[in-house]
Amino acid sequence: MDAAALVATLEGLASEEEREKYTRYFPPDPDAPFMGVRMGAVFDLAKTALDLPAGELETLLEQPTHEVRALACSIMGKCAARPKTDTERRDELYELYLRRHDRIDQWDLVDLAARDVVGGYLIERDRAPLAGLAASAFWPERRTALVATFAFLRRGELDDAFELSETLADDPEPLVQKALGWVLRAAGDLDRDRLTAFVERHAPTMPRVALRAAIEHYDRPERSRFLAIR
Repeated sequence: MDAAALVATLEGLASEEEREKYTRYFPPDPDAPFMGVRMGAVFDLAKTALDLPAGELETLLEQPTHEVRALACSIMGKCAARPKTDTERRDELYELYLRRHDRIDQWDLVDLAARDVVGGYLIERDRAPLAGLAASAFWPERRTALVATFAFLRRGELDDAFELSETLADDPEPLVQKALGWVLRAAGDLDRDRLTAFVERHAPTMPRVALRAAIEHYDRPERSRFLAIR
């Protein structure tokens, strides 16, 4: 299928009931409306289109409707995670993700693809691009930098996660703060002492949403101690 056929398929799956459910998680946005398709159905459709050409993926990303862009990101993420995907395809997915990050502008769109498209691509490469994303004024790019490090954490590599967390420890955007907390929590599961040292340095100024997520796996007395450091 091409982009047009995929959009038509999504339109056939839409319902007003599902569209209304999205208002619980996303503020109303006339420039990025919801069609009303369950994300499970979007993901199932993505599995049928993993070889969709980059140009057709970009066409999907250019659509205003949220589920259509979620479909593009899901295809990209699933394709990048697939072991048989070749280097050329991984290159084009990485290039497309970064070049059209203007269309990957919501937390869920980032989370669908950043780990495997960006982080997976950089596993054997220079990871300097993540520092550039972390310095961006566009908060979804900062979230991408953090979410991408999950690809490294899966391999037991902690340095990038902690270095980017240092950079973004006081980030003002709540959707970056949440990603920061998740990354730190996952890194702490691998090295509790390193996370403890990080939290002791940053607890006085760290946004509370990030701090709570980072220390979620500590016992209650330890969590209380960190939360009292203000």
